[in-house]
Amino acid sequence: MKTDLLYQTDSYLREFEATVVAVEGAQVALDRTAFYAGGGGQPADQGLLLWEGGQARVLKARKEDDLVWHKLDADPPPVGSRVLGALDWEHRYRLMRTHTALHILCGVIWRDYGAQVTGGHMEPGQARMDFEFETMRRELVDEIEQKINAEVAAARPVRVKILPRQEAFQIPDLIRTKINLLPPQISQVRTVEIVGLDLQADGGTHVANTAEVGPIKIVDYMSKGRINKRLVIALE
Repeated sequence: MKTDLLYQTDSYLREFEATVVAVEGAQVALDRTAFYAGGGGQPADQGLLLWEGGQARVLKARKEDDLVWHKLDADPPPVGSRVLGALDWEHRYRLMRTHTALHILCGVIWRDYGAQVTGGHMEPGQARMDFEFETMRRELVDEIEQKINAEVAAARPVRVKILPRQEAFQIPDLIRTKINLLPPQISQVRTVEIVGLDLQADGGTHVANTAEVGPIKIVDYMSKGRINKRLVIALE
């Protein structure tokens, strides 16, 4: 059994129909889902699951092997049930904007300063990312903020592709983190490209154009080690 990950090819899908293929306690696995299962610093989606005679809130989604499990706040429907899934769209869309903002930040810093990413995390509308910088001053932070907002204003298209692993790894600088987080058993690699700025292996959800991100503020910066500096961003 395998869950078809609908969000990998359509981040804007808000509702979908599916079949329950397994039940464990208050969790159900579906044959297809638009709920992002978390990972890569992006939290899992939330929303609703509806079926004949019942409904429940989806508190969290998680991927285990080839299945995506949806944790519900009520008794689940039995195996074989047809369900309608509906995302908490406001929550998801803010995460999409935030995730693309991080790729803009990462793209600018890699292009202009050659610094690799050492870690990151996001919540809806706010995120942090750590980079291999020896020093970080207010003047540099202001310069970076100006550059990332210029990329928002440039309204660059964001494109998603799924490539065979061998083809994907021919792309220079595809892995922008210090540690390659792609296990060897992954045969296909999903890439996210901000046209003209950034191209990375990435499994998360993104907006279709940098203009959708809106203004980005760097609200804090700090040292997390000798060559590890953190930038904290927030969206309006």
